[in-house]
Amino acid sequence: MTEYLAHSAKRDCPAQKYSAHIKGVCDRALRYAEEAERYSPNNKGILRSIVQNSALLHDLGKLDKQNQKVLSDTGNVRSKLPINHVDAGCAALKLMKKPFSALTVYSHHRGLPNMAAEKVRGTAIFRDESQSTRDKTDESLLLLLDIHNEIVPTYNFVQEEKPKSGRSRNVFCRMALSCLVDADHSDTAFAYNQAPATEHLPKLCASRRLEALDKYVATLGGQDVRSTLRREMYYSCRNANVFGSFASCDSPVGSGKTTAVMAHLLQQAIERGLRRIIVVLPYTSIIQQSVDVYRKALVLPGENAEEVVAELHSRADFEDPETRYLTSLWRSPIIVTTAVAFFETLASNRPSTLRRLHELPGSVIFVDEAHNAMPIRLFPLAWRWMNVFAEEWGCYWVLASGSLVRYWQLGCLNSLMSPSSEVTELVDSDLRKRLMKYEGDRVVFLWKPKALSRKKLIELVQNKPGPRLLILNTIQNAAIVAQDLCVEFGRECVEHLSTALTPEDRNTVIERVKLRLKNEKDTNWTLVATSCVEAGVDFSFRTGFRELSSLLSLLQAAGRVNRHGRFSNAEMWSFSLEDNTMLTKNPALDESREVLKRYFTKNIRINPELSTRSMNDEITLNDICIGDMKKRLKEEEAMAFETVNEKFNVIDSDTVSVIIDETLAKAVAYGQGDWRTLQKKSVSIRRSKVKEWNLRECAAGIYQWTLRYDDFLGYMSGVLDLIKTKTEVLFY
Repeated sequence: MTEYLAHSAKRDCPAQKYSAHIKGVCDRALRYAEEAERYSPNNKGILRSIVQNSALLHDLGKLDKQNQKVLSDTGNVRSKLPINHVDAGCAALKLMKKPFSALTVYSHHRGLPNMAAEKVRGTAIFRDESQSTRDKTDESLLLLLDIHNEIVPTYNFVQEEKPKSGRSRNVFCRMALSCLVDADHSDTAFAYNQAPATEHLPKLCASRRLEALDKYVATLGGQDVRSTLRREMYYSCRNANVFGSFASCDSPVGSGKTTAVMAHLLQQAIERGLRRIIVVLPYTSIIQQSVDVYRKALVLPGENAEEVVAELHSRADFEDPETRYLTSLWRSPIIVTTAVAFFETLASNRPSTLRRLHELPGSVIFVDEAHNAMPIRLFPLAWRWMNVFAEEWGCYWVLASGSLVRYWQLGCLNSLMSPSSEVTELVDSDLRKRLMKYEGDRVVFLWKPKALSRKKLIELVQNKPGPRLLILNTIQNAAIVAQDLCVEFGRECVEHLSTALTPEDRNTVIERVKLRLKNEKDTNWTLVATSCVEAGVDFSFRTGFRELSSLLSLLQAAGRVNRHGRFSNAEMWSFSLEDNTMLTKNPALDESREVLKRYFTKNIRINPELSTRSMNDEITLNDICIGDMKKRLKEEEAMAFETVNEKFNVIDSDTVSVIIDETLAKAVAYGQGDWRTLQKKSVSIRRSKVKEWNLRECAAGIYQWTLRYDDFLGYMSGVLDLIKTKTEVLFY
């Protein structure tokens, strides 16, 4: 009997048989679908039927003689298959009247299409663009099916049940593709020794982890009023009665939100029988601190902390078969990730990104610092998805912030936020008022109406009591001002923190900053950072400075100043910078800067109560914002998957993963390494900078840094070297 292959031999790994691959993909895909359906009564059996059919025929075209000849080649040189191997499966499923299965197979390499454009193609819908390819497929289709049925006899096609219509159908299509693609990619990675056959990760065990968290929290604080309030906050969240699928937590700085909300998440997981907790944070740099707390408080004896609480720093998704094994997934019972990685996964049409989506059903999702999760223009569409996952896939949501914007209550968004789910407040007004009592005199907000030069800025900063926090609007501005302070006052007087540093080096800086802040004699220094320190970092500086941005950013930055109320009226300064060829601007902040400037000019008191008003003012100031919201909703309604993926950008930049560590870069070049190591030792850089900054591609879609890098300015040390060659004067 002829041995048919699904994947050719590569390096030290033998070729994978077609039958073994189909069996492996079917087993995994059906397991993923069944796990998701457990939390989706309305989709029971529907997802499974589509996933089973698509898994069976996703690689049918590989049985073609010309494709088998290439797959049988014993050389290690990658060769493209001469015949589109996806087309045969699509053709067969269309003949069987299984359109959603055909769509899933059609999309498992190219991604979900814009459906309007597909429908225009008529009978060629979900088929190859080339008529000659379609003709060849049609000629050989019955033979390919005969071969398939002979070598894969244990699996049968099932009647396809159509998913429900309406706004949930788009999510369903993404879910089906997720099950197929993750199964396909995981089985391939196993065949090439890049992943284990199975992952034996710990379960959520919510009851036991809640007991552990209770014990951990009991050791914190003392008998003072503030500690007593924090304990009251903890039990208020832990024991809150919530009957719907949404809750909010609006609590001030230092109220213990990290542990209090986690207690609530675990309690809800117990009551609702859910399987996973996902914590969504706005910045990559603050993940480690939350992860450290959760690992201390929630990991049970004998468990591997990294397997229980997984930290996913960025959306590291790789399409190429050579590197897709490095894609980060949502396998662990507790996931801590970024808003970019999380919400762009919901929006995606791309196979590599959607791999993790099927893990979301049955999850409790905590969107921390929700005001910073995404641009306001994206929120109505995100809110629609959140409602679908709540209603159709058993998810429960908590939105929290020290300066919470209640988007669902904004009058200007009423027509766009339908349906408007009921959102339960976890902290009642009385407790919040008592917690806020300590906020009134903690920080005084001041501003410099006149733009400052770099020299004037560092003079202002250095003349204020330290330790000091200085936040700039861009990575480049932070690096340049940190260098200015270093040159003028010495390296011991400045620390620097931004995503120009790898997560590994950022963690080192964070720990050093914590130690310096504990030393009451060590006061003459400044932490220069980007907005990455504005949330989730337990820092407390004597004085703060924030380049003019949004009200919400200012309030969050102020949460890192006099955090524990040791001083009366600590200063928090806002400022703008003079135009300078070295400095850069972030145009995305134009409206929010203008709104905040108006508040200062009119002497409006800066406080968290302004949060929702400021967002409303920003929307009103931006004439095209509402129009953009409507466009995104219409694109989703039209099942324009490609367009939604393209337009839904939490951060408006196309980035690539860049490895700093030379040893890791070599390993990845040889198909080795893993996603955890990759994210620790790499940074994200705009794709537009690949040539300008001489990035070297070490594997498909993954680059190596070739300029200077150090643990002070990170990759910006090399960028500043380049800038020096273009200008004679670097400083001031």
